[in-house]
Amino acid sequence: MSHPVTDLIHHAYVPPEGFVAPQPGVFKASTVIFPSVAAMREREWKDKSAYTYGLHGTPTSYQLEERLCTLEGGLQCLLVPSGLAALSLVALSLLRSGDEVLLPDNVYGPNKALVEGELMHWGITHQYYDPLDPQDLEAQISSRTKLVWLEAAGSVTLEFPDLVALLRICRQRKVLTALDNTWGAGLAFKPFDLVADEVPALGVDISAHALTKYPSGGGDVLMGSVTTRDPALHLRLKLTHMRLGLGVGMNDVEAILRSLPSMALRYRAHDEATRALALWADSQPEFVQVLHPSLPGSPGHAHWKALCVHTFGGAAGMFSVVLDARFGRDQTDAFCDALKLFKLGYSWGGPISLVVPYELASMRQIWPAYIEKGTLVRFAIGLEAAQDLQLDLEQALRVLR
Repeated sequence: MSHPVTDLIHHAYVPPEGFVAPQPGVFKASTVIFPSVAAMREREWKDKSAYTYGLHGTPTSYQLEERLCTLEGGLQCLLVPSGLAALSLVALSLLRSGDEVLLPDNVYGPNKALVEGELMHWGITHQYYDPLDPQDLEAQISSRTKLVWLEAAGSVTLEFPDLVALLRICRQRKVLTALDNTWGAGLAFKPFDLVADEVPALGVDISAHALTKYPSGGGDVLMGSVTTRDPALHLRLKLTHMRLGLGVGMNDVEAILRSLPSMALRYRAHDEATRALALWADSQPEFVQVLHPSLPGSPGHAHWKALCVHTFGGAAGMFSVVLDARFGRDQTDAFCDALKLFKLGYSWGGPISLVVPYELASMRQIWPAYIEKGTLVRFAIGLEAAQDLQLDLEQALRVLR
């Protein structure tokens, strides 16, 4: 008879098969047990046909990856520890010394910091293009250009580019494209099927997604994903993913799996409240401009309408305002501090509404001609009642009045 401790570790009981419940089981592992040496030598982790080590996936992470492929219209998906890690994985997989990457001038700030603070040290150059001017992108593509980043809508200022025109240029020049699809989330439009009746369909090569936002929905999980359709491209990403040791916790995966079924409902609720508040804000004299793709006067509105309204119709849960230039930094800060329901904090897609003031001049190469001069404030709308959020904005505006 063996020692009780040994019996606890090597217990013979195996639960019966056939248990099915609404939520998938949580399988956590670093070590994966093999039945034989032959199985250890034969198993392949690259195609998800088997399990070899926890870093390469468990049944739990495989399920989330497959559901995200369904959501975005891809065929292969990789999970990473954050949205920024997703952007980094794309860059480190595809760019080498001597290459160049092009980014929209409204690119997500940490992606800009990545190319300026890390990639430059490795001999990878970058340029910024006007997201609303496809000819500017075309003029900047050279033989060194290996990757073009796209954002729809743009970070902070939420202008919506002509994605179809940008993608046609990149396809003609044989340059890979990667879209930060956190805003669209697979619900506003399908990134791999922007023009579905073409063969092959006109779409992005890579969709990077901060699952931290809408898929999580709770403001409590950090995770990202990188989704593709091309097997060879996916393998390039997957090998870099393996070499960098990028793993995610299965309890975090479980949290996102639990939130996914309600994602479309939450996205619509964020969207409807945001449109109502943006429309109200557009009538306030303190705001010289309101930036939200659904507003006819917002930059890129026609592109958003052409792409989104006739497909899924989403416009996400953020809008920005430009305060009249007569209000300085101190007054803008006082306005933000006066808000009660809106909390000061980064990110979006959770239940609590957030506000952040931005100094746009320090974020762009030049001040965009389509953005009015003034101080910019971004609102991320949560799941509170829209009328309560409007009352909160009204009382905070008294600080300016």
